[in-house]
Amino acid sequence: MKKHSNLVEALTIHRPEQVWVSDITYILTSNGHSYLSLVTDAYTKKIMCYHLAEDLLLDGRGEALRLATGRTDRGLQYCSQEYQQLLKRAQVKPSMTEEYDPYQNAVAERVNGILKDEFVFERGFAHHLEAVTVISESVGIYNKLRPHLSCHYFTPEQMHQ
Repeated sequence: MKKHSNLVEALTIHRPEQVWVSDITYILTSNGHSYLSLVTDAYTKKIMCYHLAEDLLLDGRGEALRLATGRTDRGLQYCSQEYQQLLKRAQVKPSMTEEYDPYQNAVAERVNGILKDEFVFERGFAHHLEAVTVISESVGIYNKLRPHLSCHYFTPEQMHQ
């Protein structure tokens, strides 16, 4: 299991696409859990890409990584050799939080919370396909319509331009 240093800790993030953060959150369906991988721009809070998988195999994280990512927590999925090879092929410079400190990946954790709380993901979904549809709609609303205090009340999409 490969772990990386925290390259972001001393960095001042001052522009879009300087740092992307990533995390996985669990989404309840009648068949069990699906796994939502999000890649979010740390400056604009825009969800750059996402993927909802029915398992924790690499293809779910890999799909969300197609564009690239930089910062993750130290979850086992992100430390795996498969994921590390994917980062290397994508020429991504990885950074990880210190020993399981969620505050160091606060943007990613906050986006997870917003989606779950404001878009009622906590109630669960009848099936995986319903979750895919609702998450797609929710990400669109989040990026294009939901202003953020940390973005001076601009939406992530407006802030990103």
